[in-house]
Amino acid sequence: MRKRIFRAISLVTLLALVAFLVFIMGSTYEYFSGLQEQQLKNQVKLVANGAERSGIEYFDTMDVKGVRITWIASDGTVLYDNESSASEMENHLARPEVREAIRTGYGESSRYSSTRLEKQLYCAKRLKDGSVVRMSDSHSTVLTLLLGFAQPICLILMIVTLIAFVVASRVSSKIVEPINGIDLDDPLSTDTYNELDPLLNRLSAQQNQIRRDRAELEKTEHIRQEFTSNVSHEMKTPLHAISGYAELIRNGLVADEDVKPFASKIYDESKRMSQLVEDVIDLSKLDSGINEKKVEHTDLYRIAENAVESLESFAANNSVTLELEGESAMLDAVPHQLHSIVYNLCDNAIKYNREGGKVSIEVHDEAERVTLRVSDTGIGIPEESIDRVFERFYRVDKSHSREVGGTGLGLSIIKHAVAIHNGDINIESEVDKGTTITVTLPKKQFT
Repeated sequence: MRKRIFRAISLVTLLALVAFLVFIMGSTYEYFSGLQEQQLKNQVKLVANGAERSGIEYFDTMDVKGVRITWIASDGTVLYDNESSASEMENHLARPEVREAIRTGYGESSRYSSTRLEKQLYCAKRLKDGSVVRMSDSHSTVLTLLLGFAQPICLILMIVTLIAFVVASRVSSKIVEPINGIDLDDPLSTDTYNELDPLLNRLSAQQNQIRRDRAELEKTEHIRQEFTSNVSHEMKTPLHAISGYAELIRNGLVADEDVKPFASKIYDESKRMSQLVEDVIDLSKLDSGINEKKVEHTDLYRIAENAVESLESFAANNSVTLELEGESAMLDAVPHQLHSIVYNLCDNAIKYNREGGKVSIEVHDEAERVTLRVSDTGIGIPEESIDRVFERFYRVDKSHSREVGGTGLGLSIIKHAVAIHNGDINIESEVDKGTTITVTLPKKQFT
């Protein structure tokens, strides 16, 4: 950029100098040309007056240098010439300035000499007797003037060019200095040109976005590492149990009457590990979006009915009552994921409820959205944990979670499924009184 500014300033300076020289030379040339022509006109009038008074003797007394004087008879014969013999000169009647002087009393013309690079000016004045006095003077052309001033002009160009280069170098450095001094980490802290404010604002926005992206990447990496660690830990527990029980049975250290209970423990732990794997797979699919699933126009109330039917025996075993209320609520969604949302919410409400407790499921159809509300009379969630319950493997009460067999991924699956459907989820809970989770989904969220 500095080189471009340097070249631009130097070029502009040189062009300005050339334009200035052209203007000065042209103006000077026009001025002195006009002055010379006027002077020649005045001289020819004076000479004509003298010739009328004194005749040819007037020319003999004149001592004029640099100007040619010719006296021409009315028939074109040359009577006198101060530079050549009159008898040897050709008839001048055909000369334009002579013809014009004979006709109007005064005539003038100019002729260019390509060999001498000069322009000859002619002024002619008619006398009373019909003869004509003509005077001529050489007039330098612009090219001759330039050749004459070539040396000083070249010297001036060299001096100005040197000055222009020095000034251009300093000016370009001054112009570029604030730009080079921009702090890319904090562009708005740089004191520079107002014209650069849009660029600096954009750079600042990009830097902020880069910082946010970096922080998000670090957070994602931390979550990934934590997730991997938690999965390993969660799978290790049932594997240890299965391995321990199986080893006791293999070594014959279990009484015959205890084999069945041990086998039941192995089955329960393997089922728990299988559920964990399924939840991890579901969560991975939700992370990648819903492209694998087909969006259908479906009824949330009907899906809620199916989920309640699937959980009735589980609820009865936990002495919990399930109640479904509401109305048909149609929306565009992925049925499998809607079922996962309802099922997991109800499953959690049953697991963390009390004996003799109640779970209420409500489905409502509104103008642009549908609402699912699941309320329970369970143990509730402490206020400080409400914002964290959607984290993967987070448990409010780890000991109780072990008892009921949760994987710690249910609410994460719900959150992702709701987010994919462009919905909202809200939790209201009070310890020892129960929890209400409300899910709101738009009817038309896919294009």
